[in-house]
Amino acid sequence: MSVLIIVILGASCKVGPNYQRPKVQAPDNYRAAVNPAQPNAQTLADEKWFDVFKDDKLQELIRQALVSNYDLRVAVTRVDQARAQYGITRADQFPTITASSDFTVQRLSRGGAVSVPEALSRDRTFGSVLLNLLTFEVDVWGRLRRATESARANLLATEENRKAVVTTLVSDVATAYFNLRELDFELEIAKRTLASRQESLRIIKLRQERGVSNLLELRQAEQLVYSAAEVIPATEQAIEQEENFISFLIGRNPEGIARGVSLTQEQMPPSVPAGIPSDLIERRPDIRAAEQALVSANALVGVAKAAYFPRITLTGFLGYESAQLTKLFNNSRSTWAFVPEITQPIFTAGRIKSGVRFSEAQREEFLVNYEKAIQNAFREVSDSLIAYRKVKEVRAQRELLVETLTDRSRLAYMRYTGGVSNLLEALDADRDLFSAELSLSQTRRDELLTVVQLYKALGGGWQA
Repeated sequence: MSVLIIVILGASCKVGPNYQRPKVQAPDNYRAAVNPAQPNAQTLADEKWFDVFKDDKLQELIRQALVSNYDLRVAVTRVDQARAQYGITRADQFPTITASSDFTVQRLSRGGAVSVPEALSRDRTFGSVLLNLLTFEVDVWGRLRRATESARANLLATEENRKAVVTTLVSDVATAYFNLRELDFELEIAKRTLASRQESLRIIKLRQERGVSNLLELRQAEQLVYSAAEVIPATEQAIEQEENFISFLIGRNPEGIARGVSLTQEQMPPSVPAGIPSDLIERRPDIRAAEQALVSANALVGVAKAAYFPRITLTGFLGYESAQLTKLFNNSRSTWAFVPEITQPIFTAGRIKSGVRFSEAQREEFLVNYEKAIQNAFREVSDSLIAYRKVKEVRAQRELLVETLTDRSRLAYMRYTGGVSNLLEALDADRDLFSAELSLSQTRRDELLTVVQLYKALGGGWQA
C-alpha cells in the first residue's frame, strides 16, 4: 500500500492552466517626455523619498506617518492575515497526525442491560494510546497545490497593496505639507497687503481732512482694506484645517505642525526623468498587486476543475488498547486501522461545471483589472509630465506678471500722490497685484505638487 501511495504521489499532476503573464503593448515612450526620441532608463522613482523631499520637517512628518498612519497599519495587518491564511491553506497538503490516550474505570450493574454474574467482578478498567491519521487527501490532481498557489498569490498581492499604501501616504503627506506652506505664504501676502493698504488709507484720510481727497476716494481705500482683511481669517481657517489633516495622516490628535523652509525655498530634483514605460509594469506596486490577483484567480480555475476527478482520502490509527493498563503496551494489545477512500462525483446537476465557469469568469475580470491598471499608470505618468512642463511655464509668466504689476502699482500711487491721476487707477493696480501674488503663490505650490504627482505615478516612495 505504501508503495502504491508513493507511485500515485509521484505521478500526480496539477489540473488547470499554468499562469502566463498577459502580453501588454507598452508605448515606446511617455507622451510629453522630455526626450521622447531617446528615452532614458533612469527614473525619478528610483530615488528614495528622503532624497526627493529635502525639507527636514517634511521628512520628519513622513517618517511619523510611516509608523502611525491608520491606513498603513491596516495594510500591515492585512499582510499578516494573508500570511496566516497561506499557512492554513498550505497545511492542507500534509497529513494531520494527532495523539490520543484515554483511561476508563467503570463499575457495571449486575441487573443492567447486560447482567454480570456474581462470580465476575463488576469493575472494568481499560485504556488506549493511539496515533490518529485524520482524513488526509492525496493531492493527485493538484487541487490543494492550486489552492496553495492561490493563497500565496493573495499574500504577494496584499504585500504589494501595502507598498501602494506607502507610496500614496508619502505623496499625501508631501501634498498636504506643500498646501500648508502655500497657505502660509498666502497669509504673509495678505498681511503685507493689509499693512500697505492701511497705510494708504491713513494717508488718504489725512488728504481728505485737508480737502485734497474726497469721500469717494476714502471709501474706495476702505474697501481695499476690508477686502484684504477678510482674506486673513479665511486663510487662517484653511491653515488650521490643513494642520488637522496632516495630524490625521501621521496618526495624531489635531495639533500644530512644525514648518521647515518657506515655499519659495523648497528644493526639488533638478531633473525628473520618467524612465522607460515598459519598466513601469515592474515598478508600480498597484500593477504588481493586480497581477498577483490574476495569478490567484488563475490558480482557482485549477481548483474548480479538480472537482471533476476522484478525491482520494486516507484515515487510520495505530496504537494499543487493553483492559488492563499493566499490559497496555504488550504486542498482543496492538491495534491499527487504515481506511483509504475514493470519492467520484457522478451527478451534481451542473454544479461543478458552473463552478469552473465562475472561476474562469473571475479570472477574466482580474485580467481586465490588470490591463486597466497598466493603462491607468501610463495615463497618470503622462498627465504628470504634462503638468510638470506646463506649470513651470505658467509660473514663469506669473512671475513676470507680478513684477509688472508691482511696478505699475508703485507708479500709480506716485501719480496719485503727485496729483497726476485719480485714486481709482492706483486702487485697480493694487487689486490686480494682490490677486496676481496669490495666483503666483498657488502656482509655485502646483509646481511642487507636479513633482509629487510624478513621483507617485512612477511608483516611487515605497522602496525605503
